[in-house]
Amino acid sequence: MTITNQIRDDFPILFQEVNDEPLVYLDNAATTQKPKQVIDALVHYYENDNANVHRGVHTLAERATHAYEAAREKVRGFINASSTKEVLLTRGTTTGLNWVAQSYGSTLKAGDEIVISIMEHHSNIVPWQQVAKKTGATLKYVYLKDGKLDLEQAYEVITENTKILAITQSSNVLGTTNPIKELAAYVHQKGGIIVVDGAQSTPHTKVDVQDLDADFFAFSGHKLCGPTGIGVLYGKESILKAISPVEFGGEMIDFVHQFESTWTDLPWKFEAGTPNIADAIALGAAIDYLEELGIENIHQYEQELVDYVLPKLQAIEGLEIYGPKDPSEHTAVIAFNLDKIHPHDVATALDMEGVAVRAGHHCAQPLIEYLGIPATARASFYFYNTKADCDKLIEAILATKEFFKDGTN
Repeated sequence: MTITNQIRDDFPILFQEVNDEPLVYLDNAATTQKPKQVIDALVHYYENDNANVHRGVHTLAERATHAYEAAREKVRGFINASSTKEVLLTRGTTTGLNWVAQSYGSTLKAGDEIVISIMEHHSNIVPWQQVAKKTGATLKYVYLKDGKLDLEQAYEVITENTKILAITQSSNVLGTTNPIKELAAYVHQKGGIIVVDGAQSTPHTKVDVQDLDADFFAFSGHKLCGPTGIGVLYGKESILKAISPVEFGGEMIDFVHQFESTWTDLPWKFEAGTPNIADAIALGAAIDYLEELGIENIHQYEQELVDYVLPKLQAIEGLEIYGPKDPSEHTAVIAFNLDKIHPHDVATALDMEGVAVRAGHHCAQPLIEYLGIPATARASFYFYNTKADCDKLIEAILATKEFFKDGTN
């Protein structure tokens, strides 16, 4: 895949200066930029079709409902769910994981086990901590080996008492990808289920939930060129039918009587209240955009960027990179520290060069603590980045190193 000027032209935000330097946006793991096609979808809905969905019979309501449910079908195809009944539209990955924890997690009891990894985002840690506290279940961790998940330990930690394995497909810090299909097969053999955080994988590689045999799979729209405030929770239909919703009100009911209520069918059973209609429609537009480019092409191009930039970063004296050392095993998320310079100072210095990176614990404090560091800087790439962006990152890091070495700050 060749990133042409035409593709970059779809992203108006990229063509600006920051601190009198051309913007190089390398904070894509936090959120991606939006192409004009997605922005136009939002504007079109509000200018032409704005109405509530499902209940109205007037023309605008029917158009809005059609567009909203069409977006759900696009999501179904994008992740290869077997039915739109398995596609729940949420506020984002965090909401989806919380729904699973609060609903399915409530079925656990003392003696049951929840297994997670040390590389998890807080949204795949804190909900399970709460489940363990409320139910008496035991929370267990899998740690690292050579910057990746320690699979040998994982197979020891997952036992017949393991009811839930909750794990990220791709780390937002380490740039490592976990073998979800293999882990799913193993935990199913033990009688448990697998809950997958797909926030960092879905925008970058082909996700097939049926092939992975994931029981639940959550991701966010804003990390794949869609708007903020919209996300997806996939769940196997048989499981979704068996568990209860965690939010109640309009939309998700069948009948409400004075002292009891019944729930409507999937997927609406879990979607209480007026949904995020406009952003769901725009998520559909983002999926259209990515599928036109080809998610496999995006993955291949990003790997070319990693193959190009990771060795250059590894060659910088005093720069430590976390996660796999082999570029072929590393996603386009690269966390690093430079000498003894605090990551926030590194990020501020890079921003002065027009390079936007993230600095901090990246909502992964247990991992940062496990690594024995206070924080990291993180550069993360997407398909609209170029090798020129990579070169600018290298130049900015070298300039930052020299600046602090000279003590001129």
